[in-house]
Amino acid sequence: MNQPQAEPAKLLIGGQWLASRTDHWQDIVNPATQQVLGRVPFATADEVDAAVAAAQAAFPAWRNTPVGARMRIMLKLQALIREHSQRIAKVLCAEQGKTLADAEGDIFRGLEVVEHACSVGTLQMGEHLENVAGGVDTYTLRQPLGVCVGITPFNFPAMIPLWMFPMAIVCGNTFVLKPSEQDPLSTLLLVELALEAGVPAGVLNVVHGGKEVVDGLCSHPDVKAVSFVGSTAVGTHVYDLAGRHGKRVQAMMGAKNHAVVLPDANREQSLNALVGAGFGAAGQRCMATSVAVMVGAAREWVPQLKALAERLKVNAGHEPGTDVGPLISAKARERVLGLIDSGVSEGATLLLDGRQVQVPGYEQGNFVGPTLFSDVTADMRIYREEIFGPVLLVMCVDTLDEAIALVNRNPFGNGTGLFTQSGAAARKFQNEIDIGQVGINIPIPVPVPYFSFTGSRGSKLGDLGPYGKQVMQFYTQTKTVTARWFDDASVNDGVNTTIHLR
Repeated sequence: MNQPQAEPAKLLIGGQWLASRTDHWQDIVNPATQQVLGRVPFATADEVDAAVAAAQAAFPAWRNTPVGARMRIMLKLQALIREHSQRIAKVLCAEQGKTLADAEGDIFRGLEVVEHACSVGTLQMGEHLENVAGGVDTYTLRQPLGVCVGITPFNFPAMIPLWMFPMAIVCGNTFVLKPSEQDPLSTLLLVELALEAGVPAGVLNVVHGGKEVVDGLCSHPDVKAVSFVGSTAVGTHVYDLAGRHGKRVQAMMGAKNHAVVLPDANREQSLNALVGAGFGAAGQRCMATSVAVMVGAAREWVPQLKALAERLKVNAGHEPGTDVGPLISAKARERVLGLIDSGVSEGATLLLDGRQVQVPGYEQGNFVGPTLFSDVTADMRIYREEIFGPVLLVMCVDTLDEAIALVNRNPFGNGTGLFTQSGAAARKFQNEIDIGQVGINIPIPVPVPYFSFTGSRGSKLGDLGPYGKQVMQFYTQTKTVTARWFDDASVNDGVNTTIHLR
């Protein structure tokens, strides 16, 4: 349903909300109803340049703003997010399709990072050692980089932007944010709150668009660092392009997360965790559990797993009791359906088929119901590719060693989990598994912000994660100062032509 009167999303450049001069627009569509909620502009090259220029102009004053003043803005921002979280969640639910509860969780996990930003003073401290040589002291300073860029995905329009711009600017950088063009409205509400909290003009800027805008930001000579979360194809491109132009880059990308279930695990808790992590958010999480590896006698639990999945309610996200909402777009739905078809054609057993799900009152929605495959092999397309839909694969092995080998052979390394009541098995698993984030009886092992998000291998390019101590290191550079001071009574040491201090 086309609604030309839908409100256009604006650009934020130098503290001013501006209408884009572009002739390229895209509708923002409610995935449950196809109602057009707004329109998003694909910014022109001049507008991208203007946003970076505004950030560059704001940097000298902002970097010299006392750290206490920057932290107080973050304190105000976290209070405003709490105050307006219900309003933002409703917008997020409408444009992304999540349930209201999941939308609230999206906002809360981002809010945790804002709260952590309020204590950046302790994170950004340098080191000091006196008398490294006679009368010589050495100390380090952690200083901001300059203009930083964030490119965020559709699946977490609140959490991922809040992973990025609060930590970047509290460290003294300025920022240009490029939200997902599919659901930018809730992101823009967060940016509005940041301005209300006191972020100065030019310190935070927003542009919209697709590949041309991303490329313009990644190659801009005044941009110092790029943070990306999204698909592997785009992330690899961003990492390569920005790296070639001398930027510091972190790219968090695709995943194929396995949960290994041992027969000694708590059956009810483990199966509930698999269903929640496999089908929550319609499977559109980079940390979703997409493969359940049942070890030994745990394979006997598969019928109960199917029964739990069958009970999930598919509906529009704002409807009470909804467990699984729609996929973000019709294109995404078609891709997921194609992957399910490929699983059937390649010989996997389709235990639960979500392709024909019907949602009364929302017949035009992008719905796929919970789908469960067994008899999956590693050469099948449904195993090799990230499905990003409510599809859970079941694979069976005889031993924990076989399970570890299976997980380690997969090229992705975002997250994995082990369900067991054996401490010895858990210790073996966490030691031998080659995955960045490990859960023990935890299905989605995303760490709290005091730690860092640490995906690895094919799921991450760049050394440093997007929050915690690592992101402070990403958004700052270390300057080492070696100093000696003399007074009038100092003895003249004479000329020293050696390379060491004395």
